[in-house]
Amino acid sequence: MNSLAHPQSRFTPVVRDPQGPRELVILGSTGSIGTQAIDVVLRNPDRFRVVALSAAGGRVELLAEQALALGVHTVAVADPAAEPPLRAALAAKAAGAPLPQVLVGPDAATELAALECHSVLNGITGSIGLAPTLAALRAGRVLVLANKESLIVGGPLVKAVAGPGQIVPVDSEHAALFQALSGGTRAEVRKLVVTASGGPFRNRTREQLAGVTPAEALAHPTWAMGPVVTINSATLVNKGLEVIEAHLLYDVPFDRIEVVVHPQSVVHSMVEFTDGSTLAQASPPDMRMPIALGLGWPDRVPDAAPGCDWTKAATWEFFPLDDVAFPAVELAREVGTLGGTAPAVFNAANEECVDAFLKGALPFTGIVDTVAKVVAEHGTPAAGTSLTVEDVLQAEHWARARARELAAG
Repeated sequence: MNSLAHPQSRFTPVVRDPQGPRELVILGSTGSIGTQAIDVVLRNPDRFRVVALSAAGGRVELLAEQALALGVHTVAVADPAAEPPLRAALAAKAAGAPLPQVLVGPDAATELAALECHSVLNGITGSIGLAPTLAALRAGRVLVLANKESLIVGGPLVKAVAGPGQIVPVDSEHAALFQALSGGTRAEVRKLVVTASGGPFRNRTREQLAGVTPAEALAHPTWAMGPVVTINSATLVNKGLEVIEAHLLYDVPFDRIEVVVHPQSVVHSMVEFTDGSTLAQASPPDMRMPIALGLGWPDRVPDAAPGCDWTKAATWEFFPLDDVAFPAVELAREVGTLGGTAPAVFNAANEECVDAFLKGALPFTGIVDTVAKVVAEHGTPAAGTSLTVEDVLQAEHWARARARELAAG
C-alpha cells in the first residue's frame, strides 16, 4: 500500500536542522487550529519556531499579535482589503521590534507553504487549502494536515506528489488512527473504526430533525468550532468527509471503514486487526494533543494536553450510526468510491447548503438531501490521472451554483 500517512514511515524533509527548534509555517493562524497550534509553540520555544503565518484577513489585530509574539519574518493575508489595517496593527504593536514582511492576495498562503522550513501546518478551512497543500508537498515539507478538504477534493493530485509518510494528520480521528496503526502491519489491519460524537441530535429521528434551527445546530456538545464545521458535525457530513480522508490517507477500502457514535469523545478512533484485537487512542477532547503530535512527529511533546484521569469513574458508550436519520456518511462513501471530481462537488455543494440553512433558506434535513441531488446531477466525474486542479475548480463552481439554485427553488 502507498499510504500518504503512516506512522511506520519516517519521511525526511528536504530542510531539517536537528540541532535547533523545528521551523514551522502556520497557515490559518487566526482560526481554531491555528490559535491552538500557536499555544503549543509558545509553551515549547525550545522545540518549535514559527517563521511565517497566514490568515484570511478577518482578524488582523490577532494576526499582528501572533506575528510579533512569535517573531515571524513573513505574514500573509488573503484579503487585499486587510493589508492597511494589518500594517497599522503591526506598527502600533511592534514597540520597536522589526516588522515582518507582508504578503497579500489569494496566492499568498501558497507562497508561504513553499518557504524553507521543516513542517507546514495547513489549518485553512475549505478547499482553498488545496493549492497550499500541493505547494508544501512539492517543496518537500512535512505537511501537518488539518485542512481535510484539500485532500478530499484533490485526492489524486495530492497522492501524485506526496511521499510515503509525508503527511501527518491533525484531525483527532486521523491522529488516533495514525497512532493505532503502529500496532501492526498494514496486512494485519481488518478495519478502521472512526468515532463520532453524534452531535447535538444523535437520538433524534429523521422526522424530528426536520425542525432543527440554526441555533440548535450550532450548539455542539463537545467541541468549539467554526459554524461550517459545527453544522457539518450536526449533519455528520464532517464524518463522511473523514471517511473519505481515511481512505485516501491509509489506502483502506471504504467497506473496511466503519463509523460508530461515541458521545463522550474520549476514544478518538480505533483500528481492528485480523487477530480480533482492537487498538484505541483515548484522551480528553482537546485539539492541542493531535496538533502537538503533528508538529513534533515522530517525537511526542510532553504535557501537550491533559490526559485521562483514571482515578475517577467513567463510562464510555458506543452506538451504531443511524444511516436513515444521518445519510451523509453513506453518501460520502458513494462519492468517495466515484472519485475524481465527485468529492469536490460533495464538499462545495455542502458548504453552499450550510450557508442556505444558516440563512433560513433550507431546513436542516434539506442540507444533505440537496447535496445528494447535486451529486446525482453531476454524473460521471473527471477521474484518474487526468484530473487537474482546473477540473476541481470547475466542478466546485458548478456545484456551488447548482446548490444555490436548488436551495432557492
